[in-house]
Amino acid sequence: MNFLIGLLSIVFFALSIAVIGKSMKLNKKLSGEDADEYALDSANNVNAIGMLLFWLFGTIAGVWSFLHARPDFLPIAASEHGLKTDNMFWTSMAVVTFAFFISNTLLFFFAFKYRHDKNRKATFYPVNHKLELIWTVIPAIVMAILVFTGWRTWRDITSQAPSNAAVIELTGHQFGWYVRYAGVDDSQLGHINYKLIDDTNNLGIDFTDKNSFDDFTATELHLPKGQPVLLKIRAQDVLHSVYLPFHRVKMDAVPGMPTKFWFTPNMTTDEMRAKLGKPDFNFKLNCTEVCGRGHFGMSITVFVDEPEDYKKWVSEQKPFLATNPSYLDKVPANLKAKASKYIPAEPIATDSTGTEAVSVN
Repeated sequence: MNFLIGLLSIVFFALSIAVIGKSMKLNKKLSGEDADEYALDSANNVNAIGMLLFWLFGTIAGVWSFLHARPDFLPIAASEHGLKTDNMFWTSMAVVTFAFFISNTLLFFFAFKYRHDKNRKATFYPVNHKLELIWTVIPAIVMAILVFTGWRTWRDITSQAPSNAAVIELTGHQFGWYVRYAGVDDSQLGHINYKLIDDTNNLGIDFTDKNSFDDFTATELHLPKGQPVLLKIRAQDVLHSVYLPFHRVKMDAVPGMPTKFWFTPNMTTDEMRAKLGKPDFNFKLNCTEVCGRGHFGMSITVFVDEPEDYKKWVSEQKPFLATNPSYLDKVPANLKAKASKYIPAEPIATDSTGTEAVSVN
């Protein structure tokens, strides 16, 4: 590497000397000290042809680079809004690339066509209103269309989630994610209170709120295909960031400031596996905000299920209160009857023969 840097330094130094020499020669020409114009015209011809060659090879290299790298630009969109944002991205890229190609083609062509010629005099236009209108109005219209379509897409993404959305809470912490679902009986998450956090209740679920009774937690993220999903995002310690690349979801998890993002998955895990030809593929949720030494390990598996499979999976989950019945003591007296239905009944005591034990007074 040091050898390469040294070699490039020598090359650039030689080119600098050549440019300085050419500049001094041109200065003599302009001051009338050198009457020989042939060398100057020859150099201009070489430079002009070089402009066209640079444009040609640059265009070929740019097209090749695009086609070669295109498969790695973006992962396949697996959400409805992802298709819209991808379409907006490629439309913007097409417009910008077209404008770049046209302007640079004219730039190199004019450098070739209008190279120095001692027999030609330049024409000077002090003003050209028609030309100014063309290069002002057309770009303004194009930019207005791009801005409007971008605003409309952003408006849809940041709008209120539909009432039938599956509500899931993601809480980032060093170094992992807590996943809480809005219960098996409703779509409302119960309140949380950081003062209630303990060794078991990592989220501080507040059992004075009846909506908490059927909430359950999981170590993986399940999403239903074709149904809106509302992610309620929190952080317990430092800044984290929820990132689902295939679903085009990116939202920071900020301590003390809950955020949210809703979207609709449009492709199941099995469908994506078939599309990619990778039977072991799984969607992943990653943290994209460097949050400490264990940042690289903040990843959980994401499964997108068919609606029937998702409902079946949800029905098989046990509420947090069912797996931790001791928290029934934290439920207000007037709500204990409602909370008790989520507590599994204690098994009936039996004797050694398996017969129900009956107490006799």
